[in-house]
Amino acid sequence: MIRRIIIVLILTVLITSCGGGAAPATEAPAATEDPATEAPAPEEPAATEPPAFQSLEAPTQAASPEPPTAAPQPTATQLLPTPTDTALPTLELPTEMVNAPAQVAWDGVPTYLAESIPGFAFRVMYDPDLWALTTDQFGFPALGHRMINGCVISVTSGRGLPLNLTVEHEMLDTGSVTFDVGSVFENGALKFVTYTGGNTTIITGFQVSFEEQADLCRADAVAVLSTLTAIPASQATPTPTP
Repeated sequence: MIRRIIIVLILTVLITSCGGGAAPATEAPAATEDPATEAPAPEEPAATEPPAFQSLEAPTQAASPEPPTAAPQPTATQLLPTPTDTALPTLELPTEMVNAPAQVAWDGVPTYLAESIPGFAFRVMYDPDLWALTTDQFGFPALGHRMINGCVISVTSGRGLPLNLTVEHEMLDTGSVTFDVGSVFENGALKFVTYTGGNTTIITGFQVSFEEQADLCRADAVAVLSTLTAIPASQATPTPTP
């Protein structure tokens, strides 16, 4: 009996020494874990990877573009001259008449024929000691003042004016004729005056120009224009040639 017990103990020891290293059945071996459940290691984007070789030399600065060459400014000799008024030619006045009458007639065709009765001419009377009948720079009849340089009465009609000129209008009633008076200014300076009017028979226009003594020139001109009348064209005095 004792011998049998000893044999059992020896077998038990042998069995225990051979199987002691085995893993418990309940413990899952690490090798059986699914690798798909592991989070993949993040990969750095290719753009952030450092270059394989980086030069130690300082980067060459790009050459800055040359500034554009400024256009040359005109010098004083290149500036255009300021336009100035062209002086009108001096009227050639005929010599004074010997034993001249106190008043002489100036007859002419009305400048507003559409508003005038056909077959009539205008007539104004002037003092031959103050005025002389001649032609202006355009070849039309005109009265030139003998005492005031550049004082001229010429025929005219409505026309446009440059933008730098302004006109102020007023009415002049001489009793026998009514005029629309247009004073033309350039930069505030009076340049010339127009008188447009007539009676129930004719309508005509005159321009009074001056270079000096504007007030006296206008006063003498109004004295002439106030005598305006209409006469039959058959009775008109031909304009003398200076």
